[in-house]
Amino acid sequence: MDMDLAGEKRLLQLNELDEFRLHAYENAKLYKEKTKRWHDKHIQPREFEPGQEVLWFNLRLKLFPGKLKSHWADPFVVVSVRPHGAVELRDTSSSGTFLVNVQRIKHYWVGDIAHHKTSVDLADA
Repeated sequence: MDMDLAGEKRLLQLNELDEFRLHAYENAKLYKEKTKRWHDKHIQPREFEPGQEVLWFNLRLKLFPGKLKSHWADPFVVVSVRPHGAVELRDTSSSGTFLVNVQRIKHYWVGDIAHHKTSVDLADA
């Protein structure tokens, strides 16, 4: 057995392994960039106006702990929209207002939602 030949072969294997690791790192980086572009492209802009009703995500709600308890609180009315993502809300039952980050609220859609219903008679089958 030639020790020099075995040493060269081992160095070649280590270099190939290092190259494989660098390619994997680059591919992961490209995948993350592509996924981020796709995600950012599909984000819907949320704009709020004074007088609009919204739901507030109350993270500190600990009255009824449990998995199935919704953290989205009853509708609030937008009093004013401030710069840098702050929104002033007022509860519909009280007159006090408070500031919330715009990421903690979502639109509250009120009214009839048109559901298309179809019926299929199974007796004819």
